[in-house]
Amino acid sequence: MPPSVQGMYDGIDLAAPKRVPPPTSPAEPGLVVEEVLSGWCGAVVECDKENVSLEDARGKVRVFPLGVFLLEGRPVTLVRPVAAAAGAARSASGSVHVSGLKARVARGSRIWVEGKHDAELVEKVWGHDLRVEGVVVEPLNGIDDLSAHVRSFRPGPKQRLGVLVDHLVPGSKESRIVAGVSHPEVLVLGHPYVDVWEAVKPAAVGIRVWPTVPRGQDWKQGVCAQLGWGETWEGWQRILSRVSSYADLEVPLLQCVEHLIDFVTADA
Repeated sequence: MPPSVQGMYDGIDLAAPKRVPPPTSPAEPGLVVEEVLSGWCGAVVECDKENVSLEDARGKVRVFPLGVFLLEGRPVTLVRPVAAAAGAARSASGSVHVSGLKARVARGSRIWVEGKHDAELVEKVWGHDLRVEGVVVEPLNGIDDLSAHVRSFRPGPKQRLGVLVDHLVPGSKESRIVAGVSHPEVLVLGHPYVDVWEAVKPAAVGIRVWPTVPRGQDWKQGVCAQLGWGETWEGWQRILSRVSSYADLEVPLLQCVEHLIDFVTADA
């Protein structure tokens, strides 16, 4: 080797093996991994182009950038799963799309949501899954009379009831109403957002964050006024048109709806 070329390699062990990058692994829902720096261990609940959300054993969720994680003690590079592999098209909820689906007679179990907007959002993302399972989603137009509605429904093993509640946080009016409902065939779950609008990721509708609406003012009207979206119905149409899949929704809402669907279809 000429001296001029030899000088380029001074101090370098030419026999040293090159570092092999960790193998890649799709961040499929349910995959349990450990984040290297923090030691956070959890199951994948969501993955987009840049981040992965992990839920630990206590139900807490943290979001991390995609990169190297530990899978069964060995390093892997998490990557976003292929949305629709050949022969396995995905529905808006991320489930496997069932082609040639025939209408199924609705089962006795139901999922109740607070209002029309909640029902339309659930239908847009989980509509395919609900038709596969024969589950009907019904809006309540508020939960003030939830206990009376539950008694009238007469839940049972073949007629389970799942209820999705907005703004279910400690000390809220909703939390006090829900506390009055207790039945083994009824599951009430809620997300922390003031309204289901807020459970849509801001980026999906082209904003940085959802506006802060003064206490005592109607939240939807306040949002529309601050963003220049016109009337409430116009604001909702704008939001709904921007939602195309589960990736546009916040993790707490995703978890609630998935758990409710599992609950009301458990007899199957």
